[in-house]
Amino acid sequence: MGSLSGSPADAVAYLFNEATTALYRQAISEGVGRVAERVTWTSQPFSGVSPAELAARIDEIDLDKPINQTQALDELAEIYLRDAVYFHHPRYLAHLNCPVVIPALLGEAILSAINSSLDTWDQSAGGTLIERRLIHWTATRLGLSGGADGVFTSGGTQSNLQALLTARNETCRRLADQMADQTADRAGRATLPALLPRLRILTSTVSHFSVIKSASLLGLGSEAVITIPCDANRQMRPDALAAALERTQRAGLVPMAVVATAGTTDFGSIDPLDDIADLCERHGVWLHVDAAYGCGLIVSRRRDMLNGIERANSVTVDYHKSFFQPVSSSAVIVRDHRMMDHVAHYADYLNPASAAARGIPNQVDKSLQTTRRFDALKLWLTLRIMGPDAIGHLFDTVIDLANDVWMVLDADPRFEVVTKPQLSTLVFRYVPPNLSARHAGQCARLLDEVNVYVRESLAAAGQAMVGGTTVRGRHFLKFTLLNPRTTVSDVAEVLDLVVDHAERYLAEQGEAT
Repeated sequence: MGSLSGSPADAVAYLFNEATTALYRQAISEGVGRVAERVTWTSQPFSGVSPAELAARIDEIDLDKPINQTQALDELAEIYLRDAVYFHHPRYLAHLNCPVVIPALLGEAILSAINSSLDTWDQSAGGTLIERRLIHWTATRLGLSGGADGVFTSGGTQSNLQALLTARNETCRRLADQMADQTADRAGRATLPALLPRLRILTSTVSHFSVIKSASLLGLGSEAVITIPCDANRQMRPDALAAALERTQRAGLVPMAVVATAGTTDFGSIDPLDDIADLCERHGVWLHVDAAYGCGLIVSRRRDMLNGIERANSVTVDYHKSFFQPVSSSAVIVRDHRMMDHVAHYADYLNPASAAARGIPNQVDKSLQTTRRFDALKLWLTLRIMGPDAIGHLFDTVIDLANDVWMVLDADPRFEVVTKPQLSTLVFRYVPPNLSARHAGQCARLLDEVNVYVRESLAAAGQAMVGGTTVRGRHFLKFTLLNPRTTVSDVAEVLDLVVDHAERYLAEQGEAT
């Protein structure tokens, strides 16, 4: 393929078909070889390149003048592979990004080449049934009933949106039935405009921002989200939820859904699911559990940490977090398969209602998306080649690591740790042991400055990637440990770097440490 030109005369030769399989093998082999070579000698998680520097290199490329394959890969090595952020590196500790397992990469290569679209049966065939089987496998692992269903999504944000859309429409349908409104269809459209201003979503103060985003997209507005205080472990307080539910209903408002979290982004905390489920049942409220992070527990030796999730009406799972899958690989699961009807729409040119009546399995009937990748294949091959216990072992390994690192941080007076981890996230900050006496406000600002500086300087040097967040309005650092090959020694090296950068900053500010 390197000998082909970019002229229109050669265009057909670039199509993947029975005549070009040799070219396909050669192209994929050369591309995979470049990636393998780069990963082999990667010595740090990031190059430290600045946005301006990289943008200048990319902007100067003339996209109207094609080059051959080898030249294009050489160029890609300079503008992407060299400066990519590598999640497989043991000093990548920043976000909920995982190293990926090889069976899933095999699935990625296959699904991209075949290019099935999972919206209709006549575009995917076996892909449709594989996805459906994985949905039911996940539902079974969650402990949901045999009547559960779901669909793969682009990620946790989309899953949360679809779950809350379903909760909204089901709440409106239920209220329409109570009012004996014979004009309301299944989606409750007749009552929806009148009810929207009254609907409320209750979730913890540390739940994912997609809950508020979903409220806005669903026409409720961010003010419809009521945040519930957490305890010292960053778990939603059931007593506070109970009080909020009662206040909401006394005010004539309608609790549309409670969103509990099984693995918060900042702290990895898991809300008390059974207690929250009790309250939802008592008040007749939809319970959605965002288990985007914690879903790996369903194949872990710590499965009991998810006790109560089987009582949820809907659940978000992100396999591309704790199942070590490439992005994207996620799903939304509902306990009652009939709830998928709330997103159903039929078009004669794609999925006519007559097809559903004949039992033709068109996944677009359940999805917010139309054209959709066969992402389920990655998880399928992972389970068939590695098995669920192996995936659970990987997740257990990073949870064990987080506990070990917590003991290191908790014993070191230079660091303040917010809470002991439940999963694999640690929020902490560097606190200079001999900071000179000064006004409390000035001291707080200096602590913010030094911790922000540490994170930015580590990234700029490419030495380590560390996350950041705020707690009680102050800046903290964050380790998200999702690499089973990372060791306590690796993290200790990063902590030494944290101290080095912090002390350098304080010295420049004239502060003794």
